[in-house]
Amino acid sequence: MQYYITRPFIRCGLLLILLFQTQSCTPLSLPNALSELLQRKVIKVGTVYGRTTFYHGPAGPTGFEYELAKGFADYLGIELQVFPFFSYHELFSQLTSGHMDVAATGDAVTPVVSEHFKLGPAYQQVSQKLVFRQGQDRPRSFTDIRSPITVVKGSSHAQTLTAESHAYPALEWQATEERDTAEILQMVAEGALAYTVVDTNSLALQRRRFPQLSIGFTVSQLQSIAWLLNPTQDDSLRAAIIEYFGIIQQNGVFKRLEDKYFGHVRKFNYVDTRAFITAVESVLPYYSPWFKDYAGDLDWRLLAAMSYQESHWNEEATSYTGVRGLMMLTQGTATDMNVLSRLDAEESIRGGAQYFSGLLHRIPARITEPDSIWMALAAYNIGFGHLEDARVLTQRQGGNPDLWVDVKQRLPMLQQKRYYRQTKFGYARGEEARQYVENIRRYYDTLVWLEERESALQ
Repeated sequence: MQYYITRPFIRCGLLLILLFQTQSCTPLSLPNALSELLQRKVIKVGTVYGRTTFYHGPAGPTGFEYELAKGFADYLGIELQVFPFFSYHELFSQLTSGHMDVAATGDAVTPVVSEHFKLGPAYQQVSQKLVFRQGQDRPRSFTDIRSPITVVKGSSHAQTLTAESHAYPALEWQATEERDTAEILQMVAEGALAYTVVDTNSLALQRRRFPQLSIGFTVSQLQSIAWLLNPTQDDSLRAAIIEYFGIIQQNGVFKRLEDKYFGHVRKFNYVDTRAFITAVESVLPYYSPWFKDYAGDLDWRLLAAMSYQESHWNEEATSYTGVRGLMMLTQGTATDMNVLSRLDAEESIRGGAQYFSGLLHRIPARITEPDSIWMALAAYNIGFGHLEDARVLTQRQGGNPDLWVDVKQRLPMLQQKRYYRQTKFGYARGEEARQYVENIRRYYDTLVWLEERESALQ
């Protein structure tokens, strides 16, 4: 069994009332589950591999559930050990036997699961969809299913189909431990499998990679996602988890994480996604050497995603506003960046990269990535002054001006008179800027995935 260890940033912990005396780090007398965990100074979190849960990326362990678990370990001031399982059955068995403290699967809580485990607080809601390949006959209910449905064994989707089988005794479906949800979705997209059932989080991510995935019908309405705990232990650890989630909901950390992984992918456009993937294969290879040459400290794929949003990689593109070229530079920006011809592809990429890098360095140092990048992108679209206006509005309204998830909510206000009359730079196309950033994030994610897939095939 592999597991991944992270060291805590906080030794004294943040549960000052529940865990420690106010003036010191001396533990109070605590109920068993939590006190044993603190004495051990390690929390063992079981999960499953996946982009919505945990995987080992170029910079180390990552994933939505991983970051939530890492935050909880830091909150307690202890070490995090992550155990990714290949089987739901094995994970649940290890949790029941006490070898895991928490199971963070990112999977919906079904009635079967809630009967067998204690639950942490619900922090997301998803629905389950019947998915098929576009171009096939659309099933509108289980009575339209003509081939087996394939799902991951032990998942919430398998539990849902087990329940539905009572109402539809002729329903054919199969559960497998040989493939995960992402692999099954890919096989459906490629026509190797007919159907699957998947939650809306996983589908939103995978449709950016396989736009031919289509929704037949809703299998289950909203279901909660929550961490699972051993059913025989007391409620002390559960109480700490509830408090932790309450704090990160209040201070904006949860909103930031959710936006990082899901905020930009929940809107889907089939035509745009197909066109982008086609352009990556047929057009990008011509320009990618220049994106790589001039990216500097930037990720060249981000620069390429920007350029696609700006011009669809058309070096002769011209907007009604007068911006031109692959990076859609104004004449003034081109002059400042020493770009002699905006229609020269290499010059445009160099100038756009230089200009964006300058904007990024103007973002206050306290704003960390990726928020600083998303804000710099917004400034590239509407200007740095208008970005600052949106941040001021955010602060006035009680939001955090250093979090993109808060600032992007105020950008559309820059085109509403009652708000822009209060700003320094006045009217701006704020909704366009917000959509601009979200589109680039989607293009960038797709580029990263395509490159990872290509590397894996080599």
